[in-house]
Amino acid sequence: MTAEPPPPQPGQIGTDSAASVASGRTAAGPAEAASPAEAGQLAIETRGLSKRFRSGQLAVSELSLAVPRGSVYGFLGPNGSGKTTTIRMLLGLVQPTSGSHRLLDVPMPGGLNAVLPKVGSLVEGPAFYSFLSGRANLGRCDAADRTADPRTAAARIGEALERVGLSAAAAKHYRAYSLGMKQRLALAASMLRPRELVILDEPTNGLDPQGTREVRGLIRQVAADGTTVFVSSHLLAEVEQICSHVGVMRAGQLVFEGTLADLRSRGAARILVRTTETSMAAKVLGGLGLADVQVAGREVTGQLGEQAPEDICACLVHEGIPVAGLETPRASLEDLFVELTGEGFDVNG
Repeated sequence: MTAEPPPPQPGQIGTDSAASVASGRTAAGPAEAASPAEAGQLAIETRGLSKRFRSGQLAVSELSLAVPRGSVYGFLGPNGSGKTTTIRMLLGLVQPTSGSHRLLDVPMPGGLNAVLPKVGSLVEGPAFYSFLSGRANLGRCDAADRTADPRTAAARIGEALERVGLSAAAAKHYRAYSLGMKQRLALAASMLRPRELVILDEPTNGLDPQGTREVRGLIRQVAADGTTVFVSSHLLAEVEQICSHVGVMRAGQLVFEGTLADLRSRGAARILVRTTETSMAAKVLGGLGLADVQVAGREVTGQLGEQAPEDICACLVHEGIPVAGLETPRASLEDLFVELTGEGFDVNG
């Protein structure tokens, strides 16, 4: 059999070689950098990080991130918005054109050898030897970590396989794995030993609904142990179910950063009135100063300002308008993402 060449190393896990390896804010340009007092509390900090490729494409522009320790940080944006390029710069796989960054409060790239053993990662999908078993592939990943004790390798590998549900398939050749199994093996590689920071690029890619739920549960478990999880995704379900903080990318720029609650609060509250007298109701809402008053069927909507909904209802009744229903819905996460990025997101998963 002809030996296969070594596979590509897209952010291989926790080695000591660079080669192998908060408040809400919006930003139209460079974001405000974290203060020195905040820096020690950040797992990831970037200042003006940019990457322009030889083709002239500016993939990431003046990116300033502040990822709190212990958070599950959702790094979101449409395909091509610069998420993977950013992750590759963080891990030393791509050299930034300008700017600086720190991982676990250590300046990069000078601190890569010291920091990478504390960081687990999955970038641009799994890459393993097809002719080796899942267990043997993890053995090679573990052996690449010079800080890992080889005497406990078997136990670590067995535990990692168990955590991702691959114990029964550990002896199978990697070539026989499904896409979902390959993704699970990559997650196992990122968790061969306790990490202070785990960086995952689309970790549920290729998984069926059950596998997706299991991975989300695993991320919650890792975070509960005190590990910071930085997860790139374009799935809104991922954000809503596992993330505490969010950064949103658009065309290489950070357009929002903050907690999930901060993001939700961006949606301007609206009022929805159900009535048979829609024209009269729209006139009353406009007279009260509500913006963007619209009529659709038997519903009238408008953007709330300082007005209290109960006062609006009282005005409608005073004018003799029958009010069959009144609600104050807020914009959904999907609406907010479309507003921030100008593009839709995959809401499934």
